[in-house]
Amino acid sequence: MSPPVTDLAEHFLDCGKIGRYLTLVDESRFIVTDDFGTGINLPSVATATASVFSRDTLVARAALVPLGFRANRMGHNIRERYEELFTLIEKTAFSAEVRSNAEDVLRSGFQEARIRDLERELGGMTSPARQRYRAFLEIVRDLMARKISVAGFREEFLEFTRAVAGKLDFGIFSFCLDRIFMNPQIPMNAKGALVAEVMLFPALIRRELLTNILSGPGQEPEFIQFVRSLLERELENEAVVEIYLLVTLKTSRMSFGDVEDLFLKDKSSALDSLGSVPGLHGTA
Repeated sequence: MSPPVTDLAEHFLDCGKIGRYLTLVDESRFIVTDDFGTGINLPSVATATASVFSRDTLVARAALVPLGFRANRMGHNIRERYEELFTLIEKTAFSAEVRSNAEDVLRSGFQEARIRDLERELGGMTSPARQRYRAFLEIVRDLMARKISVAGFREEFLEFTRAVAGKLDFGIFSFCLDRIFMNPQIPMNAKGALVAEVMLFPALIRRELLTNILSGPGQEPEFIQFVRSLLERELENEAVVEIYLLVTLKTSRMSFGDVEDLFLKDKSSALDSLGSVPGLHGTA
């Protein structure tokens, strides 16, 4: 059953409060640009919230498209509300590109041609990146078939990541890595090589990816212990605490409000609080 309209919007707002990429309410996956495409009818309030609070600029920009089309179809009175909404997005969205796009659509008077331009621009970025993603899946299959070395796979992963940076939905990139880390046919040393690269990623991306590893079902205990040891050895205490907080959130041991409260506290006391959470430092 789909969650109530307000639940999804409030969930997006909660994600934004603690600096996360947007997920579905049940944490089953991240929101991607397709969720705002033709044939998918996310509520306007959730779509508007996504445009402001998404840390994935592609997702935030994609959310403007259905909002613009809805405004284009509305009568004068309701269109005024959309003008107020786009003015708000222009002033408050996390992404500078989203603020600029919102301004352009608003100044055009919600002209369909301008909205189509934005839609095509996004498609021109994401379509080649998704093709590159599918090509990388062939490399993963080669690794499973032992047709490529771990060192070769690592280089292919780095090249793939450089090629799609800023052009592939974070949700798709994350899904790709999740499938690698959870696949028992992928050698442990190949997984370890990827984790070592993830440790070098920007903090927000690194936090989400490591959280997914530690909260994903069916992970090998040896691999989980390796990841925990690596992040506790290499990362600052604050970064470790934030990852463990999100693990507890994704495994339903804490509410968004609990996690937000601990994010705002002194991180050393937060680590003490986490020490009392059952199972946190055991196998995920």
